[in-house]
Amino acid sequence: MKDIPTIDFADLDHAPTRDVLDRACREWGFFYLTGHGIDKQVIGQMQTVMEYFFALPLSQKKAVERTAENPWGFYDRELTKNVRDWKEIFDVGPDIQTDALSGARAQWPDESAPGLQGFRSTVIAFSAACEAMAMRLLQAISQNLGMPAQYLNSFFGADHTSYQRLNYYPPCSQPAPADAPHAPVTGHLGISHHTDSGAITVLLQDAQPGLQMWQGDCWHLVAPHADALVINIGDVVQVWSNDRYRAPLHRVLAHASTPRYSAPYFYNPDYAAVYEPLPGACDSAHPPRYQPISWGEFRAARAVGDYADQGEEVQISDYRINTT
Repeated sequence: MKDIPTIDFADLDHAPTRDVLDRACREWGFFYLTGHGIDKQVIGQMQTVMEYFFALPLSQKKAVERTAENPWGFYDRELTKNVRDWKEIFDVGPDIQTDALSGARAQWPDESAPGLQGFRSTVIAFSAACEAMAMRLLQAISQNLGMPAQYLNSFFGADHTSYQRLNYYPPCSQPAPADAPHAPVTGHLGISHHTDSGAITVLLQDAQPGLQMWQGDCWHLVAPHADALVINIGDVVQVWSNDRYRAPLHRVLAHASTPRYSAPYFYNPDYAAVYEPLPGACDSAHPPRYQPISWGEFRAARAVGDYADQGEEVQISDYRINTT
């Protein structure tokens, strides 16, 4: 297996770098990003506040627990593919003014707890840097798909639904082996196999390996690299690309003795956005492969599946047009 590509964010305006980006999206769906410009101090602070937050007593974490009405906060019973993950999370997102989640607000832990001074400002600073980075990456992807760089900006206005997640994977007495099938016969996974439903995910990993991607009929490790973030595309980009780019199937291993921390930022469209294959990705030989999809409806259905066992998860394949 070849190495996952590395892209220098500072060179994104240059055609050769966009060619590497195109290949990364076509062949992998993942790439490492260097030159991203996020201050090392901010990254160090993120790693520190994550460790301190998840080390809090459970009662203090549950004081900011998410609910069916508010998706923001702490949670330790999330499901993926209807299987409980071996992880704890803390999600921070925008105020929600629409539909069943109207009135939802971010919840923040008490910063008087040891190690949590500056928790809120650190998470907000990191999230803002990831947002700007994701938008610039999406502009380059838009160009690679035959559209103007700014074409997709309108899908991510003031009401975009992007959010920051903190992950903690505690030690597990029965971790699934690294070569386990999609549904392990024995043992637990940190997160079961899935694709990300949004546009772009920006991931900060600690030094403990755990992220795997599926390629060539087997699982491959997406190892942590010093000074590099991990980027993967999601279902929205797959639809926009008319399947030129495929959202990668990935999962996270659990470990017997070593905890793991990560911080993914999910760059998601406005709740009211409707997405479909871009004109630049379609022609007579490649007609549109998807019906228009309402992001609000799609994300709400996926969120229900994350929170409770509500049957099969909604997938973009449910919107595929039969072209045979």
